[in-house]
Amino acid sequence: MENNFSIEDAISKLYNKLDGWLDAIILKLPNIFMAILVMVMFYFLARIIRNLLKKLLAKSDSQQSVQDIIGKVVFVTIMLLGFFVALGVLELNTVLTSILAGAGVIGLAVGLALQGTLNNTFGGMILSFMPNLKINDFIESDGYSGFVSEINLRNIVLRQPDNNYVIIPNSNFIDGTFTNYSLSERSRISVACGVGYESSLQDVEDLVVKLIAENFEQKESESVEFFFTEFGDSSINFITRFWIDMVDNKQKLAATHKAVKIIKEHFDKQNINIPFPIRTLDFGKNNLQVLVDNNADDA
Repeated sequence: MENNFSIEDAISKLYNKLDGWLDAIILKLPNIFMAILVMVMFYFLARIIRNLLKKLLAKSDSQQSVQDIIGKVVFVTIMLLGFFVALGVLELNTVLTSILAGAGVIGLAVGLALQGTLNNTFGGMILSFMPNLKINDFIESDGYSGFVSEINLRNIVLRQPDNNYVIIPNSNFIDGTFTNYSLSERSRISVACGVGYESSLQDVEDLVVKLIAENFEQKESESVEFFFTEFGDSSINFITRFWIDMVDNKQKLAATHKAVKIIKEHFDKQNINIPFPIRTLDFGKNNLQVLVDNNADDA
């Protein structure tokens, strides 16, 4: 079979094809410029509306994270609208129809491939609108504690007291539990101690309650509580509970520090003993004789 392939014919066909495309592009130049202009206009429109919306939300005392999430969603939505308008200007209605038709299939495939990422994204949106969690709140979750410095569509960022940052995926945070110390301005803390068996328990109770009440203001419906808890090996142990102003863990540590110093100082003045664990070794007569015999053998 004779091969009729000709380089000249191929080049000629390619040239004709490119020439046809060039003519089509030239004819479409006004539409292309108009489509670019539409995208630029929608870009600036999206920025203006986003910034305006964030200012309105700021006046309503909404969370910073809520402002950021809503701003991003509005910006992306307006840009997508501009993209579809630009396709219409280019008279690419067939392409637009194909995009919309394939969006479902693509969305399903992306959803299956990015389940974890989508969980984090929806988790971020949920966290942003949660009234019990705001930026700068001091929280504890999954063994980590710190101030909430950022809530985004992927994770929540905690700034720990040592100034290190912990990043927790939103899906883990949503599925777990957390303690928000900033929700209430007052919290109750506990301080434990022990006194010697020779101590007058009523005097110990009266003294501790008096000291705590004098040094830590107890507001209406609040009071200092005192309970003896157990007969320990070398002491009778007790716990005292009282209320303090507390929105982060540092205030708890500072109050505990102050209470321990006060209790120790006044126990010393009142000669109230705070025993430390004592181990008694019983060297009975028989045990002592064995010890002497062993020492004689070593000599």
